Amino acid sequence: MRKFSDSIFATIASSDTEAIQAAFAQAGCQLTVFEIDCGLAGKQIADFANRILTGDIDIVVFMTGAGTRAVLSAALKLVPRQRFLDGLSDIKIFAGSTAAARILREHDVVVGVDVAERSTELGNADWRNMLMAIDAQGSVVRQNVAIEKSSDSTSLFSGLESRGARLTPLVPFEFKPPRIPAVAIDLFERIDAGEFHGVLFGDPDKTADFIALAGKLGRVRLTKHLLDDHLVVCHGPGGSDSAELLRDVGFSVDYMTEAATPVDLAASLADNFQTIQKQKRIIRVNMSGPATSPSDPQAPWYNNPFMKACRGEPTDVTPIWMMRQAGRYMAEYREVRDKVSFLDLCANPQLCSEVMCTAVNRLGVDAAIIFSDLLPILVPMGCDLEFVKGDGPVIHNPVRTNEDIDRIKPLESNEALQFVMDTVRQTRNDLPADMPLIGFSGAPFTLASYMIEGGSSRNYHNTKKIMYGDPAAWQVVMQKLTDSISLYIAGQVEAGAQCIQLFDSWAGCLSYEDYKQYVHPYVKSIIASVPSAVPVINFATGNPALLPLLADTAAAVVGIDWRVRLDSAWETVGHDRAVQGNLDPTVLLTDPKEIRRQAKIVLDQAGGRAGHIFNLGHGILPMTPVDNAISLVDAVHELSAR
Repeated sequence: MRKFSDSIFATIASSDTEAIQAAFAQAGCQLTVFEIDCGLAGKQIADFANRILTGDIDIVVFMTGAGTRAVLSAALKLVPRQRFLDGLSDIKIFAGSTAAARILREHDVVVGVDVAERSTELGNADWRNMLMAIDAQGSVVRQNVAIEKSSDSTSLFSGLESRGARLTPLVPFEFKPPRIPAVAIDLFERIDAGEFHGVLFGDPDKTADFIALAGKLGRVRLTKHLLDDHLVVCHGPGGSDSAELLRDVGFSVDYMTEAATPVDLAASLADNFQTIQKQKRIIRVNMSGPATSPSDPQAPWYNNPFMKACRGEPTDVTPIWMMRQAGRYMAEYREVRDKVSFLDLCANPQLCSEVMCTAVNRLGVDAAIIFSDLLPILVPMGCDLEFVKGDGPVIHNPVRTNEDIDRIKPLESNEALQFVMDTVRQTRNDLPADMPLIGFSGAPFTLASYMIEGGSSRNYHNTKKIMYGDPAAWQVVMQKLTDSISLYIAGQVEAGAQCIQLFDSWAGCLSYEDYKQYVHPYVKSIIASVPSAVPVINFATGNPALLPLLADTAAAVVGIDWRVRLDSAWETVGHDRAVQGNLDPTVLLTDPKEIRRQAKIVLDQAGGRAGHIFNLGHGILPMTPVDNAISLVDAVHELSAR
């Protein structure tokens, strides 16, 4: 493990940079300083600042501390400081987080309503509380409302628009310097080349410059990936604000210290350096390298039985993995869930990797699938998702009207879902090198149904009402989902997934003709977007009549549920295609003897034909004994050995 004295750091210049450089040199480290100034802020912030001076804004909503600091800092570079701050104090100011309220008060701006202080102990108000607070102050019809854009503000925008407000979005980090400084290009090129072991962020304004330049150079995603191989340190009085700025746009922060002097900073880093490196768990995934290219036969996972079966090649043993193989039936998973909510777990790549790797190691399966959920993709598209105990996922703003459909925005990038990409990379890093990793997404019909119904449904009447009654609107919904899913799974492949499974959990409610007309073209388009070297498993449950349509795509593998014999299904699909399935999950509630008998029935139906991946017909049930799941894996391996 690297020593602190052997490390090379980079930092963007601030007032005490020379002293920090001297302290690091005394500790034996190299510190390269980059003198960067972005110059002018974007026209949008300039327009906002001037409208404050002229009294043309009635209400301002600040959502986050990082965004508030960035907006104020940019505006105060452009207009007279005191006039601007006086103008803010003369209008209604709403703060959606305690950090936003604190920064406003630091500038002597009167906060009219601190919504976070009223609504939550966590210091952040959700959009419903913010909307209620604004409503309580009176009508917003024809009021000019400026709102900081953040990950939580989409639904608030929609709510205020429906109330007749005239909205001005504030994008905190949309800076447009007149030119890119050569030193900035040099900084990013040297990060790209791996010259540094760590990057220091102290001054929040300089941190905002760094983020802005990454965006201007088109390097936000690249820099995030590169900084996975660096220690990211925030320090000094502005360290917490710098960390908030970085985290708001998806960067990881590895260490924070409020060390009062440069010597204290160097000493703090030196004392904690080994611990920081261990916590970092550096991930290196180079998708362009020969070891991880999907078509490279030298990749360690290339000849794993699962990958060979996906390609229809003979294997020494029938490979097996199970849907929901990391879940509530495992005590290790329940221990993790006792500490965090489900959404918090999904947003934590380290925990997601931990629960999946634990399951893989205990079960002895031949493939892993990332731990995530079907629905997080809907959040950046504009859905207010909550997992309610006893009710499961609930979308509080379901899509029912044309106005609702207009509100739904297709993904333009995976930045809001970076935690999923990080889960892919973390899990790929933690798995044995020869273990394939499966990424996944919900299929467009299932996601559309959640989006429209607002949760689970027995008859999908709201979904089918749009599908049958307004085909043009249905087409818009499905195309937005298709474009988003294609981008989403492309990001997973880029992050290190060797295979993709498409889950259409609710497609069984459709007839053959309805699926063919209203769903099939979009599924075909998604699967066609995946590189041919990456196998796709196309899985829908509930209606075996759909199997010919599932096969009528570029999918390498067709998933089969338990409602049909495997041999009949395979004949329907075509023996030129691999199949996955198809034991009834309830069999795992019996005993090892019965599990072995039922596994043999499925294997006998497969007849030893190349291209069979053993799986359940759906996910493992929560009440399943872990030992029974292990018994199934052992039985499949023993009975299929060739």
